[in-house]
Amino acid sequence: MKKRIFLITILICNFGYSQIRLPQLISDGMILQRQTNIKLWGWASPNEKIQLEFNHKQYNAVASEEGKWTIQLPPQKAGGPHEMTFSASNKIILKNILFGDVWICGGQSNMELTMERVRDKYSDIISNANNSNIRQFKVPFKFDFEKPNDDFESGKWIVVNPENILEFSAVAYFFANEIYTKYKIPIGLINSVLGGSPAEAWISEDAIRKIPDYYNEAQKFKDKKLIEEIESKDKTINDNWYKLVNSTDDGLKNNWSSPEFDDKDWQKMNIPGYWADNGLGNVNGVVWFRKEFDIPKEKSGMTKLLLGRIVNADYVFINGKSVGTTTYLYPPRRYLFDSTLLKEGKNVIAIRVINNSGKGGFVLDKSYKLISGNDSIDLKGIWKYKLGAKMDALPSKTLIRWKPVGLFNAMIAPLINYPIKGVIWYQGEANTKKPAEYSDLMETLINNWRTYWKQGSFPFIYVQLANFMEVKSAPSESSWAELRQAQTNTLSVPNTRMAVAIDLGEWNDIHPLNKYDVGKRLALQAKKIAYGDKKIVSSGPLFKSMKQKGNKFILKFTNTGSGLVSKGSTELKGFSIANEDNKFIWAKASISGSKIIVWNSNILRPYRVRYAWADNPEEANLYNEENLPASPFEAKLSDNK
Repeated sequence: MKKRIFLITILICNFGYSQIRLPQLISDGMILQRQTNIKLWGWASPNEKIQLEFNHKQYNAVASEEGKWTIQLPPQKAGGPHEMTFSASNKIILKNILFGDVWICGGQSNMELTMERVRDKYSDIISNANNSNIRQFKVPFKFDFEKPNDDFESGKWIVVNPENILEFSAVAYFFANEIYTKYKIPIGLINSVLGGSPAEAWISEDAIRKIPDYYNEAQKFKDKKLIEEIESKDKTINDNWYKLVNSTDDGLKNNWSSPEFDDKDWQKMNIPGYWADNGLGNVNGVVWFRKEFDIPKEKSGMTKLLLGRIVNADYVFINGKSVGTTTYLYPPRRYLFDSTLLKEGKNVIAIRVINNSGKGGFVLDKSYKLISGNDSIDLKGIWKYKLGAKMDALPSKTLIRWKPVGLFNAMIAPLINYPIKGVIWYQGEANTKKPAEYSDLMETLINNWRTYWKQGSFPFIYVQLANFMEVKSAPSESSWAELRQAQTNTLSVPNTRMAVAIDLGEWNDIHPLNKYDVGKRLALQAKKIAYGDKKIVSSGPLFKSMKQKGNKFILKFTNTGSGLVSKGSTELKGFSIANEDNKFIWAKASISGSKIIVWNSNILRPYRVRYAWADNPEEANLYNEENLPASPFEAKLSDNK
């Protein structure tokens, strides 16, 4: 009996192993790159014969001793839908296949940010979205420091419709829609991104070797035991911190969320704002907020609550009922609830805010209101608050997922057999602590990917960092400005383009909501570099060269389009100059044809010039007539030699 079971087990195992298998990418609804040789691949048993039927033709392959096989298809024109039938000991039929242009969408959170996050801003676009010729494959998050992976654990192609579009990268969707509208070619988006990820995480081990510190760090994390120890330690610290905060929170003990709770002895604070700037001081832990307000009968049916952004986590109650929670600081707070929850007369909103480090509270210049259709009730103003639990700051984690090489191995390597049109990239925020190395990192990354894809210098189009953080009144140093300069320098890599976003940011949000214009500017660059539209003006002014004439600089630019303009003012703003002592002061600037003249009468021999050199150069207003902004830059006289 045991022998019979053993033989059956062997037969089952052998049969299972012999099943032809395709990578996750090669699946129903995929978009394949048009007008190029296509490589289809998969796995089977050693020496197994595989047959593909496509467009009334047959293509054959034999699996290697390792069980790998490939089939080459000749170039195909754009269109579809098509079917493919793969046959071996089993059969796989793939349906609804299109040929078009495939773009890798890479980077960190501003590329990752989905249409769901901007649904209020683009509600009409979302509700009317219906285009099966734009599709996305979302690469699942994973890291691996040991070796390049050959497949993903999951993933599927989805088409644009009002439901699916919420899962699309907002930047990538707007980019794809611009391209499709112009050329009517199916667009496939392979979305391989991870919030907070630095550039070095997306570079292969052999390429990162040229940067010893990153290479050595990658070697360190090949030790799975080390990773397990770090993750276990971090989890224990995190779990214990939240366990303690929950067990000591007076608000939970005494039901401070109840509308009947007496809060007459609580302190008052203006919302939005941070409790560190008020009487409570800079403490970590739990702070509760309450606001009592009256609602007239005609507004009692409201169903949406907007609470801007809150640092870090929040639990929200209306009249004692929970309406939602958000566990980290970045997402906009948007809570939907039943129309019967609010009532005519007295109502109470209670918010439990947990802050584990830094300044806790409510981010300024955001919407805080109740909404129903066109009606709204503003919730800004005086709220009552009280400390629920005081805690030490939560120690920071070792974010292993962002270490060098790990994301390339798990989230890029499985893509390299899949022909593409090019790459759009939005990343850099995570590298602002070391901006001097960024241009070398990006040159390494771009060449690295081109080497692995073996498609030559395919287009690589990236977004320059948007404006962010508070505006400063005087010229100052800025690591964000330095990184933008590094991004500009990366244009020296062949077949690259940069979409400038210096006017699309928000001072109080690292994730600005205007993703339409970012996608549109990426598409403008793609139309020029990837689709050969030579007439299009795809960029704002880019600094080219300068010369000194007396106490003035005369600056030349490329991409001036129909002419240079000072947007919104007759006066050019955002320029500063310095002697060789590098002490910058604001400068006057004027347009002279296709040139800019910059000066300050207090500097007789200017040596350096900067434009829009700040975290948030809000006043910088140099554009071309096509309404595209000039890129920030720094230059010195010796650069011309």
